[in-house]
Amino acid sequence: MTSDRLSSDFYAFQDSLSPREVEATLAVREFFEAEVRPIANDYWERAEFPRHLIAPLGGLGLLGSAWDESRQFENSARWRGWACLEMSRVDASVSSFVGVQSGLVMGSVACGGSPAQRKEWLPVMATGEVVGAFGLTEPLSGSDSARGLRTVAERQGAGWVLNGAKRWIGNATFADVVVIVARDAGDGQAKAFLVPTSAPGYTATKIEGKQSLRSVQNADIVLRDVVVPDELRLPLVESFRDVATVLRLTRAEVAWQAVGNSIGAYEAAVAYAREREQFGRPIGSHQLVQDLLSRCLGNITASIALCLQVSLLLDEGRQLDEHSALAKAFATARMRETVAWSREVLGGNGILLQNDVIRHFADAEAIYSYEGTREMNSLIVGRAITGHAAFA
Repeated sequence: MTSDRLSSDFYAFQDSLSPREVEATLAVREFFEAEVRPIANDYWERAEFPRHLIAPLGGLGLLGSAWDESRQFENSARWRGWACLEMSRVDASVSSFVGVQSGLVMGSVACGGSPAQRKEWLPVMATGEVVGAFGLTEPLSGSDSARGLRTVAERQGAGWVLNGAKRWIGNATFADVVVIVARDAGDGQAKAFLVPTSAPGYTATKIEGKQSLRSVQNADIVLRDVVVPDELRLPLVESFRDVATVLRLTRAEVAWQAVGNSIGAYEAAVAYAREREQFGRPIGSHQLVQDLLSRCLGNITASIALCLQVSLLLDEGRQLDEHSALAKAFATARMRETVAWSREVLGGNGILLQNDVIRHFADAEAIYSYEGTREMNSLIVGRAITGHAAFA
């Protein structure tokens, strides 16, 4: 590790990982430095996803690392979080792909699928042979998805007919299958289905003009009389509570993503401060620049500590909704400060894509918003504190 990496992990948190996990972390870091960093800005600017990376990501064990049917080695939630950090410090768009594939899609199959479905789908998703997307958010419902589902699944014969629309669905433009959460017309409860994107009546249209996580291929999905056989329904998803279990497991990794995105901006600012000269000396020797960098490092260090503990709670089977909610709310808020201070260190040069700060600055806005806004996550924590729900 370089001195810059040691300075980002200021309290040597990585020492809490096992030797095998450290080895895997180094492999992720080396791959992202060699294969992702050189192309990240270009793909981000073109708003395209580097699909040639999918198979190598699977080869690194990053897809499905939490599930028995697809993990390459025994690992902890702490390692999975740290792997997310390593990916995000280089490119949060690629880490978002992994989060959707490994967390939301494979998590839905692992938590909601039958043993046969797990055996069929998880191994091929872990290699990237089958790419998935997760369809929950709709044009008219986001934070209120639990009660606001308008996509309807109606039982007909031996299958189901789905009608509705989804929005902001990552990977959906090139996915092979999409997990669609819909309201059962029979009992009004949420159900989940594996919908092949080749199904008649399914369409996905890329959302254009996006200025955050530009490489992520978000789409609007329309479902018109899409017929899904019963064997593609995830039988253990019987209500929104079961969907929320998957979201809790992925929400903490978004907190890790926020830390990694912060580190990416911070490390670029440190490198610039050491090289850029003003008034006859490097700007890193000036008090105000050092103050900004120390604030950044404080945010990063506090956020890693929180993320490590929430992941430890998951490893111990003690993580609750309010634990992941607090981690996500805190880490993303601190990320916003950190990327802004890092851009400030670079002055006018901070808005140039080539200087590796503005991409992290822009990507922070999406990370701050998805997997539950700061406000919604704060209210989940508030409910745990007071015993009263401030939202329906």
